[in-house]
Amino acid sequence: MRSLVYALCIAAVVGLAFWAYGEGYETRATEREVAQLEREIGARHQELSMLRAEWAYLNRPDRLHALAEMNFERLGLMPLAPDHFALADQVAYPPPQIVLPIRPRVNAEVLEQEIDGIVVMNHVFGADAEPRMIAPPTLADDGEQLP
Repeated sequence: MRSLVYALCIAAVVGLAFWAYGEGYETRATEREVAQLEREIGARHQELSMLRAEWAYLNRPDRLHALAEMNFERLGLMPLAPDHFALADQVAYPPPQIVLPIRPRVNAEVLEQEIDGIVVMNHVFGADAEPRMIAPPTLADDGEQLP
């Protein structure tokens, strides 16, 4: 009986040794993958910082001003001035569209009586609209906007 317990203990030790040996190899492989991912992350951080620096270099105000002047005829850009701003109340928004529920057929006289009180307004927006002057907002002495 004693030899059977010794044999089982030796088999358990050998089995645990093989398991530990395999886990060691898996751990090393995982460490290599983590190191590779960390190198890729570092490379992406360097690339990102380089792209941010390049973006800042390309968006310098003096460079953009020179480009705008060079392409003035093609782009038609105008310098921004304080009188180009307006209050939200001064902007003409399109009216909301009214969705009427579907009703059963009615005769023309009843329909005329129902429509009699409705006012229909037409608005024109976009390129076909006639130009109108929008007054710029005024500022108080302390820089606060007046109504």
